[in-house]
Amino acid sequence: MLYIKDLRSGLPIFKALGSDIRLAILDLLAQHQSLNLNDLAKALQLTNGAITMHIKKLEESGLIEVTTAVGRHGIQKLCYLSEEKLMVDLRSKELENLYEVEIKVGHYSDYQASPTCGLATKDSIVGDFDDPRYFADPGRIDAQMVWLTEGYLEYRIPNYIKAHQTFKEIQFSMELSSEAPGYNNNYPSDIFFYLNGHEIGSWTCPGDFGDVRGKYNPDWWPPHVNQYGMLKLIRITEDGSYIDGCRISDVTLAQIGIDDKSDLQFRIEVGEKSRNRKGLTLYGKHFGNYKQDLLVRVLYSEPYAS
Repeated sequence: MLYIKDLRSGLPIFKALGSDIRLAILDLLAQHQSLNLNDLAKALQLTNGAITMHIKKLEESGLIEVTTAVGRHGIQKLCYLSEEKLMVDLRSKELENLYEVEIKVGHYSDYQASPTCGLATKDSIVGDFDDPRYFADPGRIDAQMVWLTEGYLEYRIPNYIKAHQTFKEIQFSMELSSEAPGYNNNYPSDIFFYLNGHEIGSWTCPGDFGDVRGKYNPDWWPPHVNQYGMLKLIRITEDGSYIDGCRISDVTLAQIGIDDKSDLQFRIEVGEKSRNRKGLTLYGKHFGNYKQDLLVRVLYSEPYAS
C-alpha cells in the first residue's frame, strides 16, 4: 500500500493519475497482473512511443514497476502494479501523531497450527513441510511466509504512546490468502481478526492463489504451490472496525480499552468460528506481490497540546 502522509509529498502521484490513459494502464495491469509494452499499446490503440511516455511517468511516481524479461521475440519490458492500494491522509494536523512498525511474519508471539502448514525464509523451508513442531524453531523469526490449515498467529505490537496521549486508530496491513494443498484459486476461507482478545471481525479470502508466480518469490520457491495473496487493510477506530473501508463490526478502541500501559496483541485465526475452514497464508516482503511484512500503523491524539 502506498501511504501518502501529506499532500505535497504525493504530488508526483497525483500528476501521474491526472490522465485517462494512465488510469487505463493501471486498470489493465490490475486485471492482468503484468503486461508488456506491446500489449498495452495494442489494448489502448497507441504507438509504442506514446505508451512509453506514460509508462515512464507511472514508474517515476512509484505506481508501477518495469522489469526486463526474455520473450519469444527477444527482450521485452514487463509492467506491474507496485501496490494495490493508495491511501491519502488529509488530516494534516494529526500527521505528526503517528508511528508505524513492520513485523516479520515469522515473529509471532504465540501460535497454533494444523497441517497443511509450514514456514519459509527467503532462502529455505524452516524444518519440514506439514510439521507444526517447527513453528517453535528459533529460525522461524526470519520466516517470510507462514501457512496453516487451522489455527492462529498472534503478534505483540509495540506500544509507544505516552501517558497523556490517546489512541485514535490502529491499522494493520498484510498480504493474505487461504491455504490449499498445492494451490486453488477458488478455496474460500473465513479469517478472523482479534485485538487483545476482542473479535474485530472477519474476512472471507476467496482462494489460495497460484495461477502466476508471486512477484517477490525467491527463485527456489516451486511453481506448483501458492504464490501470492491479497493486500488487506484493517482499521480499528473510534467509531468501529473496517477492512478495506468496509465496516466489519461496531468494535471501537474504547471498547477494547487500551492505553499507554496496555499490551497490544493482534491475532489472525481460522478456527471454530470459521464456516469455511480453509486455512490462511501470511506473506512477508520476500514472497507474494507486495514488498512488506505485517505493517502496523498507530494514530494517537495529544489532548493537552496547545
